[in-house]
Amino acid sequence: MKRREFSQAAAGAALASTAWLPALAQSPIKPVSGRDYQALEQRALVEAPAGKVEVVEFFSYMCPHCNVFEPTLSAWTKKLPKEVVFRRAPVHFLPNAEVLQRMYFALDAMGLADKVHANIFAAVHTERRDFSKVALVADWLATQGVDKAKFMDQYNSFTAATKATRATQLTNAYRVDGVPALGVAGRFLVEGTAKGLQVVDYLVAEIKAGR
Repeated sequence: MKRREFSQAAAGAALASTAWLPALAQSPIKPVSGRDYQALEQRALVEAPAGKVEVVEFFSYMCPHCNVFEPTLSAWTKKLPKEVVFRRAPVHFLPNAEVLQRMYFALDAMGLADKVHANIFAAVHTERRDFSKVALVADWLATQGVDKAKFMDQYNSFTAATKATRATQLTNAYRVDGVPALGVAGRFLVEGTAKGLQVVDYLVAEIKAGR
């Protein structure tokens, strides 16, 4: 979903379908820079240690395409080789997206981000819950077994604020203008689709081979 489309999503855009996802089939065609992925003019910062290849998913819980893509991405991450480090960076395309951005990092600090990740998507896109205010988020998280007081402490922490700022800086460094998107090793940006995951696999192999 492009930045300009987020206002429509916030107003209640139509439900996304799975039709936009390309078939997950191996293609004999070598991915081409500028068509299948974008090479960054200036490298973005990575958190992965030396010898590891970092893959970052840029996403928003408000994005219907991200919601549709999540099961495919989740299955892909479970098969990653040990040399690949995967992490998520929630984007801040809407003013009220800051709530969900900081929520993610608060949950991450509590070790609960992965546990409730799919449920948050369901709450937004299936249950149509209003998460525009942190109080609404905290009340819902309590129904998911999250300690409300501890969550609020993490949400209001300097760490969550700093990580949210860094996520926005990383989004800008990768020149992300739509989500879901995948950043690879601070060097490449790929569309977040099933076919895009094949491109990421190709780029990871190229990087591991020293190319």
